[in-house]
Amino acid sequence: MSQDQIAAQNLHELYKRLSIMSTLNNKVILVTGASRGIGAEIAKQLAAAGAKVIVNYAGGKDAADKVVFAIKEQGGDAIALQADVSKAEEVATLFDNTISHYGKVDVLVNNAGIMITKLIKDTTDEDFTRQFDVNVKGTFNTLREAATKLADNGSIINFSSTTTKLLMPTYGTYVATKGAVEQLTRVFAKEVGARGINVNAILPGPTDTELFTKGKSQEVIDRLASLNAFNRLGEPADIAKIVVFLASDDAKWISGQTIGANGAMA
Repeated sequence: MSQDQIAAQNLHELYKRLSIMSTLNNKVILVTGASRGIGAEIAKQLAAAGAKVIVNYAGGKDAADKVVFAIKEQGGDAIALQADVSKAEEVATLFDNTISHYGKVDVLVNNAGIMITKLIKDTTDEDFTRQFDVNVKGTFNTLREAATKLADNGSIINFSSTTTKLLMPTYGTYVATKGAVEQLTRVFAKEVGARGINVNAILPGPTDTELFTKGKSQEVIDRLASLNAFNRLGEPADIAKIVVFLASDDAKWISGQTIGANGAMA
């Protein structure tokens, strides 16, 4: 390859990088549960697209700090803020601290969640309450704050799950929480649409994260991976790219939708 060809290729890559970096135009984006897994990848890709990112965590401060460091190392802007989304007062403080630091919140990504898989007959009251507190009440708490504190023309991306469509044993309580999130998504989209805010939910399929693989044998993981058209687990980056699009102004006409991200699994 000649020097001119190398220079042209480098210029093309530069233009491509600059185009990606301007996608989110310095939007301020709050990502809950962003210290690991899909949330961490979402935070990194949002920052790479030009956003200022709040890396929320409940207890993993060191992991959250590592995500912030990785973002800053690539020239991005991010801070880590602690809050348990199941606690209304902590969520209110999370929004207030974000606005105090960055001046606004443009986009909310409700990624925080937990999954306990048991037969319904074996599910304890504690299991039930814990999942609903984080997955449903956590989403409710952030939406309630966003109703008055999210900037006009903002975006909200909630997280449901493809398991709501698969009706798999041991997922009963978990899919009940995610079904609730989907209904909150549809109703809230109509409540805040007058302010130009669009609200959607993403439904990931099996994705290669600690949340998904923990407690599963390799045989079970391989079987679940084989159920989609590409015969593999999803990667956190597969989901993060969709979030980047939904957080952009290009996606404003999409609202009140549940969007599968599962390789044609369902």
